Amino acid sequence: MKPYELVIFDWDGTLMDSISKIVTCMQQMAQTLSIDTPTEQAVRDVIGLSMEEALKTLYPLKSVLDFEPMINSYKEHYLTLNSTPSPLFDGSAVLLNELRSMDYRLAVATGKGRNGLNRVLTETNLGHYFESSRCADESKSKPNPDMIFELLEELKVKPESAVMIGDSLHDLNMANNAGIDSVGVSYGAHSESTLLLAKPKAIIHQPLELLQILR
Repeated sequence: MKPYELVIFDWDGTLMDSISKIVTCMQQMAQTLSIDTPTEQAVRDVIGLSMEEALKTLYPLKSVLDFEPMINSYKEHYLTLNSTPSPLFDGSAVLLNELRSMDYRLAVATGKGRNGLNRVLTETNLGHYFESSRCADESKSKPNPDMIFELLEELKVKPESAVMIGDSLHDLNMANNAGIDSVGVSYGAHSESTLLLAKPKAIIHQPLELLQILR
């Protein structure tokens, strides 16, 4: 008997090695707009949140009206100006293939917007592995549990039959808020010690270690 039916993945820092690119693009956005440049750790701590929630955290004195040019500048750096590579982690594609061969159902819950997720699913040719997905611009931001609730309802899966895989405390707290198990990923945005605060079922240090937990 498999321990779960549905495996829900975060994207950035969990399947794709994109943390460094996100950090540098956020810092370049700040420099372009001549506003305070956030530290690497400050940016890491908001990865997984929706862009608006991330900016509220990084710039609490800014008005929501200030966010549009910030978001547009960030997107310009991410999509065009910044050349930092963001490959899949070694083993990510093999992991998804193995899980599907084991009859797991797969989904994504991400802080990316829908256009961004669709783009990377196409670029990586991984889209066919996932039955469904939820993005930060079509649901409430992590750690609110709505993304998970919506996936469970759509896919007709009970909470006890689902597990969330993520590299940030926001991912794991979202799982806790939704009443499902979680597995932390130590090679992304947050350290193992930070992830342990959310009491995940396990911590993995490379993608393929997940197979040992899900067999």
